Amino acid sequence: MAWKDNQISKFLDRALQTPLLNFLRQGLSPEKLALCVALGLLLGTFPVLGSTTLLCTAAAIIFRLNMPAIQLINYFTYPLQLLLFIPFIRAGEFLFNQPPIPLDLVQIFSMLQSDMLGAISSLWLTNVRAIAAWSLTTPLLSIALYYLLIPVFRRLVDEKSA
Repeated sequence: MAWKDNQISKFLDRALQTPLLNFLRQGLSPEKLALCVALGLLLGTFPVLGSTTLLCTAAAIIFRLNMPAIQLINYFTYPLQLLLFIPFIRAGEFLFNQPPIPLDLVQIFSMLQSDMLGAISSLWLTNVRAIAAWSLTTPLLSIALYYLLIPVFRRLVDEKSA
């Protein structure tokens, strides 16, 4: 188990921590990097599979953010998107007082593989409800994350320049 934990730690250091530090070393401001991380996580959990890369690209263009930084966070958020997909559906059903549909992630992927248009048409209202639940829960968390990360990234810049 320790070997596995060490491998995970090395991977996260190489694939996530080092690139984030490099963005700061290359001159990306702590505020912009914090915004990349907060928006990458926010948009990376959007409950429409296959949409997050486009959403992060649009956010990077609109807010003049570092495209590789926001996409890095988006890609690392993908497992979280899958983990939260059904809970957002259930929260949407709760918000709109709808009975839960019998569905799991395996069924959704199976539906998408066998008949993508049919799956989209049969699940669109469920997905709209999930988006409503996402819209109510994630923006405040992202704002809080943004303000929590700014001093962390500022400290990293100060340490590297000292």
